[in-house]
Amino acid sequence: MTQQTIVIVNTGCANISSVKFALERLGVSVTVSDDPAVIKAADKVFLPGVGAAGAAMTSIAAKQLIPTLQGLTQPVLGVCLGMQLMVEQSDEATSGTIDCLKLLPGHVKRMQAGELRLPHMGWNTISPVKDSPLFKGLDTGTYFYFVHSFAVPVYENTLASCEYGQSFSAAIQHNNFFGVQFHPERSGEAGAQLLTNFVNL
Repeated sequence: MTQQTIVIVNTGCANISSVKFALERLGVSVTVSDDPAVIKAADKVFLPGVGAAGAAMTSIAAKQLIPTLQGLTQPVLGVCLGMQLMVEQSDEATSGTIDCLKLLPGHVKRMQAGELRLPHMGWNTISPVKDSPLFKGLDTGTYFYFVHSFAVPVYENTLASCEYGQSFSAAIQHNNFFGVQFHPERSGEAGAQLLTNFVNL
């Protein structure tokens, strides 16, 4: 891989270390930062997230990062909650719906899993629905690791879908903004392949 500046956004609420270690295992050097100048200068940006959307958006707003993230033109990958924060709104809030980063269209809704247990936790297969360099070498039926109770329904920006009581977006894209609902850093060889694909975009 060519030497690049890879920045993980320090959102103040994310499991950043596992994403950082996964990238370093691929031989990629990584900077963790909440400095707008550092983020803007990166070749690739990761937006990780763990926890609740409301707390994450509060932290991002407190760090005054919303305009910075909205202005990025390089490839950006949101992971798990980070993906959910990229869309317009989320129902994952005690007061109902909250505004998210609005980097791409979409609305996060609570999963309707029927008799299945929530959160959706563990390994599940994805089905790419569009050709994307993000899924180079990753076929329909590839397993990734998920932990979530909310999801973006399948819609025009879905790159890959997954089934758990319903179809939902396992990956989304709009322009330079990509998101994956699963945890590539916990997904073994498939996750390493996806991270490699993103770094090589």
